[in-house]
Amino acid sequence: MRVLVLSDIHGNLEALTAVLDAAGQWDALWNLGDLVGYGASPNQVVDLIRPLAALTVRGNHDRICCGLTPTRNFNPLARASAKWTMQELSTENLEWLRALPQGPLAPEPHSADEARVTLAHGSPLHEDHYIHNMRDAWAPLQQMATAITFVGHTHIQCGFAQKEHDWHDLRPRYPSRVGSQIWRLPIAAGVRYLINPGSVGQPRDADWRAAFAIYDSVACEVVFHRVPYDIATAQERVQRARLPKRLAVRLREGR
Repeated sequence: MRVLVLSDIHGNLEALTAVLDAAGQWDALWNLGDLVGYGASPNQVVDLIRPLAALTVRGNHDRICCGLTPTRNFNPLARASAKWTMQELSTENLEWLRALPQGPLAPEPHSADEARVTLAHGSPLHEDHYIHNMRDAWAPLQQMATAITFVGHTHIQCGFAQKEHDWHDLRPRYPSRVGSQIWRLPIAAGVRYLINPGSVGQPRDADWRAAFAIYDSVACEVVFHRVPYDIATAQERVQRARLPKRLAVRLREGR
């Protein structure tokens, strides 16, 4: 099975459109949360993802932007965006976001031969916890019942692998930040993985291009992707919405 794995779209319609165009054919789409917040196209993003995603995990911005929890723990930029998004979302999309399940979720395998997989937004042990490094990854890798866990939340493409006493921090390496590029991660038997596909609409690894991953259960690999998108239009939408200017500037910085 070929699965398109997306996370942290954050209301960026232009980035999402570029990713869907670049992804090619896939059998299922798994969305790891934070469809909304920061970006200026929350309804368009939700309307596009809803019929496509086989599974969607609730993200912290999804939860707060639909009013399930207050904004007091957000920084000023995130708080301003969340309040605007809550007012902008249609009633139907607000209700859909409120009904999203909290991770971790476990998709049904396509066949008996496929490895079982877990989906979460933040750490599978706590949806609001970030997994930035091996120290953060240690407990989830020890406690998860599945060999592969896909997570988002940090907006950084990466992976962590563990087999017995061997631990590996996996970071995609691209020759440049121009055009579309891929980085392949073979999935080895007997190894546990935490894999972050990166952020579609708000990368934070100094690479402005939209990030996503393809999980191929037959080829036993995860292919990380970076693709350029119409960033000028995404920035213009933020400015027209009168959201904080920083939310437009940071798209080009990838931070």
